[in-house]
Amino acid sequence: MKNNRRAFLKLAGIAGLGMTGSGLIPAYASPEDTGRFFPGHNLEKNHIQKFNMSGYAAPKLETVRVGFIGTGNRGTGAVVRMSKIGGVEIKAIADLRPEKANAAKKRIEASGQNPRIYSGNTEEWKKVCEREDIDLIYIATPWELHTPMAVYAMNNGKHVCVEVPAATSVEECWQLVETSERTRKHCMMLENCCYDFFELLTLNMARQGFFGEIVHAEGAYIHDLLEGDFSKEKYYNQWRLRMDASRKGNLYPTHGLGPVCQVMNINRGDKMDFLVSVSSNDFMMGEHAKMLATTDDFYKQFVDKPFNGNMNTTTIRTNKGKTIMVQHDVTSPRPYSRIHLVSGTKGTAQKYPLPGRISTGHEGWLSEEQFKALEEKYTPPIIKKVGELAKQVGGHGGMDFLMDWRTIDCLRNGLPLDQNVYDAALWSSVFPLSEWSVNNRSNSVEVPDFTAGSWKKNEPVDLSMAKGGNTQVKI
Repeated sequence: MKNNRRAFLKLAGIAGLGMTGSGLIPAYASPEDTGRFFPGHNLEKNHIQKFNMSGYAAPKLETVRVGFIGTGNRGTGAVVRMSKIGGVEIKAIADLRPEKANAAKKRIEASGQNPRIYSGNTEEWKKVCEREDIDLIYIATPWELHTPMAVYAMNNGKHVCVEVPAATSVEECWQLVETSERTRKHCMMLENCCYDFFELLTLNMARQGFFGEIVHAEGAYIHDLLEGDFSKEKYYNQWRLRMDASRKGNLYPTHGLGPVCQVMNINRGDKMDFLVSVSSNDFMMGEHAKMLATTDDFYKQFVDKPFNGNMNTTTIRTNKGKTIMVQHDVTSPRPYSRIHLVSGTKGTAQKYPLPGRISTGHEGWLSEEQFKALEEKYTPPIIKKVGELAKQVGGHGGMDFLMDWRTIDCLRNGLPLDQNVYDAALWSSVFPLSEWSVNNRSNSVEVPDFTAGSWKKNEPVDLSMAKGGNTQVKI
């Protein structure tokens, strides 16, 4: 454990090295020194909840003043979306690369927003967190910087929205929980797939009892990123490739996991007990690195690296005896899929590989006409209110905008957020826990209870929109 703590402290201490993703320092124990413990194993036993952030409503903010850190693949889109939400003032944009920060600012010139640029220095992002005229820090940087930046922001009195995964080690998950509880600042992971239209529909259907008792659910991130991972342009300093070359297991679980956890009321009536994770060998990344290295010396650094396997399958059992299966494959030439399967005692829903569909028996899927009738009956209030506007703004078909709009609306109206720090920690923890399982011959590993027992009384996510909903959309 001492080695694990030192690794975490070392990572936290170098947070100021910038948003480069270079020289990744894994804040986890290597297969050689994990022994019988996974990182953070003993921390759960010592954790006493200081304040329950589930259901917590922070004081209302008539205007939400936002500072952005990171404007690469995800951050710029978030800046643009936020500029179209009423009651938002964009105060600052930080990125190590001045051209990226300035390009993001230019995208919102017509909105009248005039954020200050922080760039060119690996410590500049801290100044954004330290500003007294900012309420919310929005983090879209390489993964290993998410937790150090989120913790720093909360310690400086800011609410946090952080891209997925929120953490890459169990110790980092605990850091997020402990900091959020102590500061009473929201720490929301930006799991946008919870706001996709079919996922919201099935969540409402489950809440209304359509599926009966949920027995099993499945999610995934099956997305061929092979060319993008090896690109010199897509991920700054190839940070994602470096992660794939040094970590194993389900490195990106939350897109498939988040929506089904909400359906199953995980952290809000049920909890994960343990998981088992199995990975295939790598059959593509290593060979691709060797092929590229024959014509470009740059790629020689990746030759013979222990790349993550093509397919990882992680199975989770809950306290109430239900199961969740989550898969990860970012290299095989397969059609994109998050699976999103919900299986109950009265019905089933599944979204991929075909469009969303519903069944109430083994005979097959309901007809398109029957599906339309169910969609009309169970479409949740948020989609009825801003769904069409969200499609116009965009962001993965509108789900990104639904997520941002809902978050701002909750902050402006003093409402609990749909995702809290316990969700961020739990969903992210599947990454390092699956790694431990894979490195230990797929043995089962206990999943920490980040809620410290409060899952037994925490209320499910509110879908009614009985309060709030008054935040304007500026098209």
